[in-house]
Amino acid sequence: MKHTQIKSLGFSRTLCAAAVATAFAYTPVTLAQDNNADEEKGKLERIEVTARKTVETLQEVPVAITSIGAAELTEKGISVLTEVQQFSPNTTLQTSRGTNSTLTAFIRGLGQQDPLWGYEPGVGIYIDDVYVARPQGAVLDLLDVQRIEVLRGPQGTLYGKNTIGGAVKYVTREMTGDPQLNVEGTIGSYSQRDVKVTGQYPLIDDTVYLGFGYANLNRDGFGEYLILSQPGQDTENYNKDLWAARLSLEIHASDDLFFRLGWDKTEDESNAKGGYRLLPSLRTEAPQPDSVFDSYSSLPTTNKVELDGYSWMARYDINDAMQVKYIGSHRESYSPTNIDFDNTQLDIFDVPAIYEDENDTHELQFNYTGNSMTLVSGLYYYDGESCGVFDAVLGVLGRDFAAAGVFPEGTTGFTREVSGCNNSESWAGYAQVNYDVTDKLSLSLGARYTDEEKQATVNNGTVLYNLYPESGWIDGFVRPDMVPIPQVLGSDTDGDGVLDAPASESWSRFTPRVGIEYQYSRDMMFFASYAQGFKSGTFNPRATTNEPGVDPEIVDSFEIGMKSDLTDSFRLNTTLFSYDHQDRQYIGIEGNSDDPTALQQRLRNAAETSAKGIEVEATFVATENLSFDVAYGFIDFEIEENNAVPPLIGLASTPENTLNVAANYAMDTQYGFFTFNANYYYRDDYLIFETSDLIQQDAYGMVNLSMNWESVEGNWYGGLHLKNLTDEEYIVGGYDFVTRNEDGSFGPGLGNDTTLISYYGDPRTVHLTVGYRF
Repeated sequence: MKHTQIKSLGFSRTLCAAAVATAFAYTPVTLAQDNNADEEKGKLERIEVTARKTVETLQEVPVAITSIGAAELTEKGISVLTEVQQFSPNTTLQTSRGTNSTLTAFIRGLGQQDPLWGYEPGVGIYIDDVYVARPQGAVLDLLDVQRIEVLRGPQGTLYGKNTIGGAVKYVTREMTGDPQLNVEGTIGSYSQRDVKVTGQYPLIDDTVYLGFGYANLNRDGFGEYLILSQPGQDTENYNKDLWAARLSLEIHASDDLFFRLGWDKTEDESNAKGGYRLLPSLRTEAPQPDSVFDSYSSLPTTNKVELDGYSWMARYDINDAMQVKYIGSHRESYSPTNIDFDNTQLDIFDVPAIYEDENDTHELQFNYTGNSMTLVSGLYYYDGESCGVFDAVLGVLGRDFAAAGVFPEGTTGFTREVSGCNNSESWAGYAQVNYDVTDKLSLSLGARYTDEEKQATVNNGTVLYNLYPESGWIDGFVRPDMVPIPQVLGSDTDGDGVLDAPASESWSRFTPRVGIEYQYSRDMMFFASYAQGFKSGTFNPRATTNEPGVDPEIVDSFEIGMKSDLTDSFRLNTTLFSYDHQDRQYIGIEGNSDDPTALQQRLRNAAETSAKGIEVEATFVATENLSFDVAYGFIDFEIEENNAVPPLIGLASTPENTLNVAANYAMDTQYGFFTFNANYYYRDDYLIFETSDLIQQDAYGMVNLSMNWESVEGNWYGGLHLKNLTDEEYIVGGYDFVTRNEDGSFGPGLGNDTTLISYYGDPRTVHLTVGYRF
C-alpha cells in the first residue's frame, strides 16, 4: 500500500462522498478555484482530507469521515456549521437551548448537553487544527472555508481528550499568492441581509501573502416577544445580528519553510432567544402563542457573544520524507446572556448569566512518510480557564414562600447564585505508525498519553431578593457591594475551616488505537480498528457542598468498514461500529427528585451504556450532468448500568435513524453554468434529554432546493436557496421543570410553575446570493 505525501494543500475540490447533495465533479465554483479542469467529467473525484493530520485521500483513510468542500457549501447555501449535520450520518449539530451561537454536538450519541463551564464537550471542534475548547460561540458562520470534515468515532490518539464522539474540523484554504477580491451579498426571508468580503494580496511576490475576510450577517426574528416586562427592549425573537472578521499572513520563506499567522474575531449581538411554552402557565393569564417562535419574557432581550482568537503555525519540510510542524493559539470569549426558563412576563425562573473563558495551546508535530511506513507524532500542551456566574432568579417562589410564612414577611424575591471557575492544564504525547506489511496489508498502531490537572472553585448560595450578575442588568437594579455567597467547593489552605483556594485533582490516561487495513483491489479497501477516547474528569460547577471531582468518561470503540469505488462512477463507503461508554458523568438531584424546590445536585460517575450501528455513504455519478448521494445512519442503544438519579432512559438528541438523499444536475449553456440540487433529510424521533421523555421530537423530514449560476467569464455568480420547503417544526432544545402526577397531568416544578419549554430549528426560508470575483 503506497503512501503519498502532499507537502502543500491548496484548494482542492472536495465533495461529500457520503451524503452531500452535490456530488458532481464539474461545478462552476469548483472551476473557479482549482486547477483540475482536465479531469474527466462524469467520474468520481479524488477527495483530500487531513483526518490523520497529514494530507491523504478520503478513500485511503480507514476512518469514518464526511468531507464537504467549499463548492458544495456554496451550492447548498450552507452558511453555518449546524447545517452540516444533514450530510453526516449519526451526527447532531444544533444550537443549544436559549442561545444563538452555543453548540450542542453529538456523534453516534456521544456528546454533551449542558454547556455550563466545567462540563467538557464530547465532540471536538477544530479551526485549522486549533482546538475550540468551549461550546459558546462554536456555532461557526462559515467564512473563507476550504472544507468541513466530520470524523466519527473516538479520536483519542491524534486529537486527544474530549473527542469520544468524534471531531469536526473547519479547514481554511492556503493562499495562492494571486491578488483576489470577492464581494458577496445575500437577501432573503425575514429581511435577511448579509455581506461577505474575502480576498488576498501578495505583499511580496511569491513570498508574503495577506488574506482577509469580513462578514456582516443580519436577519429579523422568526417570531417576536409578545409581552416584555422590561422597558425599551427589542422584541425580535430568533433574529440575527452578527459580524465576523479574519486576517491571515502567510510567509513562504522557501520551498521547505512556511509560516502562517492568523486572527479572527466574532461579535454576536443577536437577541436572547425565547422558548415556546408547551404547557400554559399557572401564574399568568397570557395564552400560549400561536407561533412556536413567539414568546414572553421578564428579562432584557439583550445578549452578546464575543470571540477573539490568534493562531500561529510553522511548517518545515526537512526532506521529502520528514516534516516538523508547530501550531500555537490563544483564544478568549465573553458572553453575557439572558435565559428566561419559564418564558412568561413574570420572574418565575429567570437565569441571567456571564460566561468567560481563555485558553492557550501549543503543539509540536513530527511526521514521516516512507515507502512502507508513515508516522504522525507530537507533543501537545493546553492551559485553559473557564469561569462564569449565573443567577437562578425565582422571584415568584420567594414571594409565595413569604405569603406562606416560610420566608420573612416582606421578602421580595429569591435567588440562588452560582459562580466559579474550572481550570485545566494538560500535556500529552502521541504517536501513530502505519506500516505496510505487504502491498495489500497494512497495520496501524497508535497511542496517546495525557496528564491533566484541574482546579475548581464554586460559590453557591441564596438571597431573599432578586439578584443579577451586574448593576444595571435590569432597569434600576444596583448590585450590593457585598453579596453573602459562600465558597462551597475548594480547599482550606490554613486549616481554619473556611475554603480559601481551589480544589485540585489530577488524572492521566493512556488511549490506544490498533487498526488493520486490507487493500483488496486498487479501488476497494477493508479496515478494522479498536480505539479509545476519554472525556476529561471534572468538578461539579453547580456544587452545593465540597464534593470530590469525577473521573474521566471512557469510550472503547470497535469498527469494521469498507471504502470502495466499485466503478468509475459509483462510490460506496460503509462502517459498522460498536462501543462501550463507561463512567458517564451525570448530575442528579439528591434526595426527593419530586420536590419542586430541590436544587441540591451532585456530579457522579453514574452509568455505563453501549451502542452499535451502521453508517452508509454512497455517491453515484449517473451521467456527465447528473449525480446522486445517499447517507444513512442507524444506532441501537443499551443501558448497561444505571445509578443516575433520575435514571437514564435513552440518548439525548440522537435519532435511531438518519437519512439524506440528494440529487445534483449540472448544465453548461451559452448564458453560463447552472447547477440544480435537491435533498431530502430525515431524522427519526429523539429525546431532548437522556433522563426525561417530557420533551421529545417526532420523526420528521426536510426538503431543500438550490439553483446556482456562474457567468461564462467566471466573475459573476449567484444562488437561490429554499430551505425547509415544507416548513417543518422541529425541536432542538428545551427545559423541563414540572412534576408529573399519577393521572398523567402536570404540576408545578422548580419556580412554582409548569415550566416545559422547547426551542425550534429554522422555519422555511428563501435567500438569494449574488457575488463578484475581481
